[in-house]
Amino acid sequence: MEKLVIAYSGGLDTSYCAVSLSKAYDVHAVSVNTGGFTKEEIKHIESNAYKMGVSTYKNIDAISTFYQKVVKYLIFGNVLKNNTYPLSVSAERIIQAIEIVEYAKSIDAEYIAHGSTGAGNDQVRFDMIFQTLAPNIKIITPIRDQKLTRQEEIDYLKSEGIDMSWEKSKYSINKGLWGTSVGGVETLNSEKPLPNEAYPSQLKHAEDEKVKLTFLEGELVAVNGIENDPEINIEVLNNLASPYAIGRDIHVGDTIVGIKGRVGFEAAAALITIKAHHLLEKHNLTKWQLQHKEYLSSFYGMHLHEGQYLDPVMRNIEAFLQSSQEMVSGDVTVTLKPYHFSLDGIVSKHDLMSAKFGSYGEENKAWTADDAKGFIKILGNQNKIYRQVNS
Repeated sequence: MEKLVIAYSGGLDTSYCAVSLSKAYDVHAVSVNTGGFTKEEIKHIESNAYKMGVSTYKNIDAISTFYQKVVKYLIFGNVLKNNTYPLSVSAERIIQAIEIVEYAKSIDAEYIAHGSTGAGNDQVRFDMIFQTLAPNIKIITPIRDQKLTRQEEIDYLKSEGIDMSWEKSKYSINKGLWGTSVGGVETLNSEKPLPNEAYPSQLKHAEDEKVKLTFLEGELVAVNGIENDPEINIEVLNNLASPYAIGRDIHVGDTIVGIKGRVGFEAAAALITIKAHHLLEKHNLTKWQLQHKEYLSSFYGMHLHEGQYLDPVMRNIEAFLQSSQEMVSGDVTVTLKPYHFSLDGIVSKHDLMSAKFGSYGEENKAWTADDAKGFIKILGNQNKIYRQVNS
């Protein structure tokens, strides 16, 4: 039988794919961990995969890869899609697709399958990565091609003797290093918010807590003075902030397939890290660095969201973002509070708000009154000329 690699999550869709495709192919199931999985959950997914008839199961730990290839640049760029969403799920899918296709190539698989429907973003992300990195490997998508309903999938699995608990949860949760998405009936329309109980992290702490975040050239290298790898620090920060129920919101945006989408999320560590990093940049970067970073970061986030990660322009933007971080080092103090947080201030040797040059609105030490008058006169020249010519 020909080899087929399936992107396997253990849910209903990928379970249907695994069982049905095992009839005609030598199926190898792969899960990619980009954060959010415990060892027990991975073992459970593996056990279920073999029940579906796969020949082998592999779980790829890609948390560090996810940080190095994607999350790092989302922090450098302070990327929030539509000024709201830290691209939690869409960023994950890119790395998952790359890891899956590389594994398929390593075992000389002729086919790759995934369980995406024809109505979402993931089909685009997976297909584009697979086609680009392995154009000779054929893509199979049973759920999309057969337009299957959940009930049709459940009935088929039962007919094959696989009668597991397939009841759809009231809220769908996708947890990863960079945040957790939350979908439910409320996100299918434009009117209602998600209820409190829909979010995985509930309020447990009522007293304010100060946290010190240390950045070195844009990367989060320590939390409260304890140094570790940035991806571990993100998890540490999330464990500190989640009991405050911080980072909840609903994102509304344009999908790749042209329809509007609405999804809830909680991303405490992502939002705190981005906002703290941005505050440090406001102190340490020039106004022109900040201005050009803003639009390039917006393009980077949009291209990533739409599956364009492999376009060379992404490496170009990453090079710019990396170079912009040379002076983004220092400590940022954050106060965690129930349902929100505040940025207290920064300490950095690269802080451009240096008192030796003057204090805004108070005193100037680097120029005279006559210097200021001449500067203002020349600065206003263009407006004066325009008014006099066209009045």
